[in-house]
Formats: sequence, structure tokens, C-alpha cells
Amino acid sequence: MNEGKGNILVVGVGGQGTILASKILAEVLLQAGYDVKMAEVHGMAQRGGSVVTQVRFDQRVFSPLIPKGEADYLLAFEKLESLRWLANLRPGGVVIVNDLELPPVSVLTGQAVYPQDIPVKLKDRAGTVKVVPAQKLARECGSIKSQNMVLLGVLAPFLGIGQGEWERAIAQIVPASTVEVNLAAFRAGWEQ
Repeated sequence: MNEGKGNILVVGVGGQGTILASKILAEVLLQAGYDVKMAEVHGMAQRGGSVVTQVRFDQRVFSPLIPKGEADYLLAFEKLESLRWLANLRPGGVVIVNDLELPPVSVLTGQAVYPQDIPVKLKDRAGTVKVVPAQKLARECGSIKSQNMVLLGVLAPFLGIGQGEWERAIAQIVPASTVEVNLAAFRAGWEQ
């Protein structure tokens, strides 16, 4: 990010690795010399409920909470979550969304309908919308669980921090047995 500050909202459902991705994001920003604040909301994470992480960086950050309508980036690990949190994005912001539908209980029980045309709806507010086949790319890299690294890889070039810094942070934070697959997934996202 050229002005050297930003607000990033990372959203998904329990079990998708949103918090791990956010920790790597915060570590990279800290290593780049920013003051970084991060807040996590787990909700019903173990049952597939919403998980939201707010990451703020600047020369000095006083609160980890992003005011509504001021997120520069919305990194969504599931399509419905991107729509649910869209009002938190600043007009003209960037949305990176996994092309994945994980219907909530209300949809599964027939009480609600999964919204159609979510990417079109995102464009009403966002300046840039990138829909990423993260599940497919993660599978090609060796583990469907590495979708979070694919999505982080798509976000990373927007922040103006070199690929090597990201890869060092990933290697430090993820379990040793998963470093190679996570790095491959991150690189696949970077190339999107």
C-alpha cells in the first residue's frame, strides 16, 4: 500500500485458517516496520460460524478495531462471508474472495436461500474484486487446507512487501511439516 497504512478485514468460517493467515499477515507487517494491531472474533468457529480478524497497520495504531466502512481490503475465505461484511469495506476498496460456497445452517434447513451473483454485488462497493479458485489451487499444491495461503498470496502484492518476507514469515509460523505445501500455495496465490 503506497501510503504506508491500511485496514484489512479477514473473514471466513471456522476451520478455514483465517486466524493463521492473519497472524502471518501481522508478522510480515511488523517485520516491515509498521505498528500493527490485530483483533479476532471467533463466534461459533468450531461449528462453521463466522470468524473475523481485523488487522490495522500504520506508523502508529491506537485501536485494533476498523471503523465500519473503513476497511481497505476485505479478504474473504467464503463467498457469503464477503457479502456479509461488505459494508465494512470503504467505497472503492479491494475484495479478494474465495470462489467457495459453504452454506450456513439456515440455508441447509431451507429457512434461507444462498444469495446468487455475489461477485456482482461486491462490485457495487468495491473498486477491485478478485474471485480466486483457492480450493482448486490448494488441491493442486498438495493440500486443500492451504486455501488460506493461496488467498494470502493474492493479497500480498497489494501491500508492497517483497515475496521473500512473506515466505520467511510463513516458514516461521506454520507447522514444520506443512511449510513446503503452504509456500507452494502462497506462490500460487501470488501469481494470480
